[in-house]
Amino acid sequence: MAALKLKSGGSALANLSVIGKLAIALVFVLLIGAGYFIIFYGDVESEIGTEKQNVAGLETELSQAKEAREAFNRDLAELKRREGLLNKQKTILPDEAETPAFLSTLQTVATISGVDLTSWTPQDESYEEFYARIPMQLTVHGKFHQVARFLYGVGQADRIINIENITMQAGQTAPKPGKPGDARNADLGDSALVDVQCLATAFRALTADEGGRRGRKAKPGAQSGGAK
Repeated sequence: MAALKLKSGGSALANLSVIGKLAIALVFVLLIGAGYFIIFYGDVESEIGTEKQNVAGLETELSQAKEAREAFNRDLAELKRREGLLNKQKTILPDEAETPAFLSTLQTVATISGVDLTSWTPQDESYEEFYARIPMQLTVHGKFHQVARFLYGVGQADRIINIENITMQAGQTAPKPGKPGDARNADLGDSALVDVQCLATAFRALTADEGGRRGRKAKPGAQSGGAK
């Protein structure tokens, strides 16, 4: 009798309707999906958040690197500009006396101007607060306008050179172009040549060790010379 009741009662799941079975299956699917979301998707989302933070940090580092590169390029450009100014400054006011270069500049200007630099005598250096004077006594021979061109050309040189203590006296004369009996020579006469003595002074910057020499004289530079 009891066995008959068990058979007639059967399984509760078997006695459910189709809708009930679908509802139970749906509940199981939702439970499995919730478990998958909690176990897997939660970890993935956490990793995504971490990677987003890493990307933000890398973008910040990249922005800082770009700023550092721009600052470096600005500093490099400023360094090159200052090096150019320093080289120009050394040309205008060198660190050394550079007497041969000083004399070479004078001879070049004399050649361009058409005068003869007949003698040159370096003098003793003298010290000022921040620079030293490098004087050289010159004797120049040529026509008046050539001498004027020479003095002007010296003032246009890259290195600072002052011309002072100028004395001028008549020298030999040169005939004007043309034949001896030419009317131009009779009317205009000869073109006078002049001998000019002057003091050409260049300058150089003082070193740190020379700072206490202000107002004193240094040993003579190069020996005197002249053009034959």
